[in-house]
Amino acid sequence: MAGLLCLAFSSYGVSKNTETASSNIGNISSKELGVVTNKQTIGHTLSSLLGTDKPTESNLYGTWRYHQPGVAFASNNALASVGGNIAAAEIRSKLKTSYDKAGVKNNNTYFTFNQDKTFTGEIDGKSLNGKWSYDSKNQKIMLQTLLFTIPFYTKKTSKGMSFLMESKKLLTFFQTVASFTGNSNLQAISDLSKNYSGVRMGFDMRK
Repeated sequence: MAGLLCLAFSSYGVSKNTETASSNIGNISSKELGVVTNKQTIGHTLSSLLGTDKPTESNLYGTWRYHQPGVAFASNNALASVGGNIAAAEIRSKLKTSYDKAGVKNNNTYFTFNQDKTFTGEIDGKSLNGKWSYDSKNQKIMLQTLLFTIPFYTKKTSKGMSFLMESKKLLTFFQTVASFTGNSNLQAISDLSKNYSGVRMGFDMRK
């Protein structure tokens, strides 16, 4: 198990926000794409872009519990290519179905960030603890355990915080968890996450 985790997480790195969206995002009609130009939806669309609503380090202190799947776009190009908030809602809906099936819940997925730079938490009931550090410029939080390091992009939401990974990293993460837990339902998340380029996916959390 330790070997699998080390292999999976040692490959994680900071990805540049210049990816373009995959053609596999889904079939979104031209009418739906047009919605993102409506003034009433511009605010919601911008809220789906990574790089906005940057948290400070002190914003991260405390316990954050899973509320719903988190989705954000890595760049303006990705945002435009897949229809902004329309696509974000679609991806979030698909992730929620997979998360629910896999058993990801409020009471088994959380992080607690302490001011002394230690953290504890669970992801799908799998306990984690160690040290954390935060790069506020790149909105990158690193969770370092004895065996591996997990990187998340962070983003403020209207009622909490998003903790997100590049979609391919989320794929690696859930494939690894599935391999040592025997939870075949996690593979559905893996199959979903591999189809999205230019998208950050993970968890929306609240205190």
